[in-house]
Parts: sequence; C-alpha cells; structure tokens
Amino acid sequence: MSSSISPVAEQRVTYAFRHPRILIREVLAGLVVCLALIPEVVGFSIIAGLDPAVGLYTSMIMAITIAFTGGRPAMVTAAAGATALVLAQVSREYDMNYVVATVLLAGILQIVLALLGVGKLMRFIPRSVMTAFLNALAILIALSQLPHLIGVGWQVYVLVAVGILIVWGFPKLTKAVPAPLIAIVVVTAIALILRIDVPTVGDQGELPRALPNLFFPDVPWTLETLGIIGPVAVGIALVGLMESLMTAKLVDDITETNSSKTRESVGQGIANIAAGAFGGMGGCAMIGQTMINVNGSGARTRISTFMAGVWLLILILVLGDVVGMIPMAALVAVMIMVSIGTFNWHSIKPSTLRRMPKAETLVMVLTVVVVVVTENLAVGVIIGVIAAMVAFARRVAHFTTVTREIEGEGEDAVAKYRVEGPLFWASSNDLVTQFNYADDPKRVVIDMSKSHVWDASSVVSLDAIEQKYAAHDAKVEIIGMNRASRGMHGRVSGTTPS
Repeated sequence: MSSSISPVAEQRVTYAFRHPRILIREVLAGLVVCLALIPEVVGFSIIAGLDPAVGLYTSMIMAITIAFTGGRPAMVTAAAGATALVLAQVSREYDMNYVVATVLLAGILQIVLALLGVGKLMRFIPRSVMTAFLNALAILIALSQLPHLIGVGWQVYVLVAVGILIVWGFPKLTKAVPAPLIAIVVVTAIALILRIDVPTVGDQGELPRALPNLFFPDVPWTLETLGIIGPVAVGIALVGLMESLMTAKLVDDITETNSSKTRESVGQGIANIAAGAFGGMGGCAMIGQTMINVNGSGARTRISTFMAGVWLLILILVLGDVVGMIPMAALVAVMIMVSIGTFNWHSIKPSTLRRMPKAETLVMVLTVVVVVVTENLAVGVIIGVIAAMVAFARRVAHFTTVTREIEGEGEDAVAKYRVEGPLFWASSNDLVTQFNYADDPKRVVIDMSKSHVWDASSVVSLDAIEQKYAAHDAKVEIIGMNRASRGMHGRVSGTTPS
C-alpha cells in the first residue's frame, strides 16, 4: 500500500475492492474478530441469563447490520457485557417475549436520541477522560483473561506465551495476514498435534446449529408492560450509545479520520431492532474486538465488520465443531496483546505526568479507578466528565478579576470598577465580595466591557451588588455589556444595562 494514500481513502470499501491485498486483510480481520467474539459473547449471554445461542445470533445480525448502517467503519458491534448486565433485570424475572420487547424499545429510543443530537455531546468529553477510558479498557481486557489463567495446567501458559510471541513478531515479517489469526491457527495446531488437554472454546458453551427465526414479542401492550421494560430499555439505550460513541471516537483518533456520530447512533438503534426482530438480546460496540480489528489486524473498512458477521454465520452453520477445538489460550494471547497495545503508555511516563496539570491527572486516575472497580465504562466516563467539569470550573473561576479606581473628589467622586473575565456560577459567587460598599462614593460605575455574563447566577450576583450599594444610598451604573450579556441580564433581571 502506498504511503500517499490518505486515511480517509483507505477506509473506503471501493478502495479495498480495487486492491486485493487490502481486501484479503479485511476479510481475514473479520475472521479474527469472529473467533475472538465467540467466547466473550457466550459469557455475556450467561450474564444476561440467556442461552449462548441468543448472544451468537445477536452478534451475527448486529455485525452485518451495523456494517451498512453505522457511522464508524471498522468498528465492531455485537452482544456486549454492558448491555447484558442491564438486560438481566428483565430476563431474570420475565420470559423471552419481554426481553425482546425491551431490546426493540431500546433500539427505537437510540434512534430518537440520535435525531435529538446526542452524538454531538461527544465534543464535551475531555482528553483526560478519553485517555483514562483507553487505559481502563486495557486494564479490563487484561483482567478479563485472568479466569482463563488461574487453576490451569502449565501447558496453557506455554501456549499463551507462543501466541503472544507470534502476535508480537509476525507483523515484523509481513502484515498481509493478521498476526492474531496466525497465532490462533498455530496454537490450535500445536494443541491438536501434541494432543494437549487444555480448555477450548467448546468448553464455554454449546454452539448453535441453525439460523434464528423472526420473533415478534407476545406481550400485552399496556402501561404496565411499559413500566416493566421502559426503564431497562432506557438503560440499554444510554449505555449502548455511550460505549459505542466512545469507541467510535477512539477509532477516530487511531485512524486519524472523522466519523458521523449521529449516523452511528441511528445505526446502533437499527442494529438493535434487527437483533430483536430475530429474538436477540441487543448490544453495542465491542471495544476489545474493535481494538483487535483496528489495532491488531489493521482493518479500516466496513468489510471487516460485515465479514465478522458472515464468518459467524458460516461457523454457526458449518464449522461449529472446528471452532470448538480452538484453545482458549490462543484467544487469551490475542487479548493480552490487544490490552498492551490499547494502553496509552505515554500518559503515565514521569515526564508526561510532570507536564500535565495536577487536576487533569487526578481526573484521569479517578476515571480509571471507577471503571476498574465498577467494571462499567459508562459509569467511569460519567464520573470522569463530572470531575473534569468541576476542575475546569475551579480553574476558570480564578480568571475573573475586579479592579477599583476612584475618580474625582467630594460629591463628584465616582468609584469605577472594571470586571475582566467570564462570569458564570463558579466565578460570580465571589464577585459580590470584591466591592467596597461602605467606603465607596454615592456613584458607582461597573465596566463590563471585558467580561461576559454566561448564566443566571451571574445576573443574580450583579443584582445583589446593586442592592448592597442601594442600602448605602449609592447608585450603580453597569456599562459596556456586549449584546449577549445584555440579553441574559435583561431576561433574568427585567432591566437593560447600558
């Protein structure tokens, strides 16, 4: 591939079809994602209290659907742990009809939220939170492999080491074939030829043998039903969109391209509706598998996502027994290398930490800790964003200054105050204390030409200043407000300053 090809051109499907080497990479990348999906999806199905076949069907349908409807090429969507945890609230107490009704409603809500512009909120997530999201994801991926490494024979560790060595070293020879695929094939071959008895994919749960049928939920369409499925559907919609949009932004950064967050949000909703229509459990972007696809295999187009669904279909119908033979050690090796590659090592270098503001470092650490403790990326990001907002407000609040100057003498004396910097709820709280009410002359001028009123709290503070001066029989004149500030002040206080 020529180095002159732009990242945007590289992710176009037409470009892949014109270059067989790229097309092969995308097709094989889909196979790697498919193999990595199977054991995790089986586990997520169990978390949701459903048959493993439900998760596998869901992943197949959502991967194929999102390849056409999504806004972020190469991102993988399937049955996910975050949505499975929320869906379990319904599946524990009700049958599949209520589960499917919940998934369908969640998909509809995601489309509505997308049309309301929820995707645009991604711009408010700070860089420190994104870095923490990345690092926490890497830690969770690594921790999720521990169950496969504890209480097993020494042969497992040998096979994992072989797989890690292949994933690390094979790209130095060629990138035509994804290194994770080579690792899976070689480790499986070693285990079969030497007849090594180690845990396999087949041990994680029985793979289905047939395609799903259309499924329309048989539930009473009443307010009582809505009360059962509504809160859970809202949870699935919000968690699914948050993880998907965060993952999309992450892939944007890695590939140095932009994606449509609105289209991605709509696509997630359509994919969930499609999965529900076939009795699926719903899902969202799979962060670990996306990293395998983009970082591990070098995929860039929708073809890889589409082929992940197609490979799942083929493996379900034809090669289920073969997939069941793959040692879990092979997939563990791939995921460990994905974890290492996902972690932003630059962010924890001493030189980087010395340069970073302490507040941003604390936000990053807090986000990582919350994610790891709760095992919920969405919760960690929300806490991180709130912490970043508080830190930002504290920092900006100190940018506002008030200077005082007395002009004239006796009855002609005027106290002139100049306010500089933004006025909002954090900075305006201290504004009232920066005026000398008792000692100022009877005329006071407050110059706002170098300030801006952002909210009602600031207007209330200005009114409080006027009232304090009025108590000392002093008259206040506010001058220099820009049009937006005058409009805000007028709406809230009912007066219009000069």
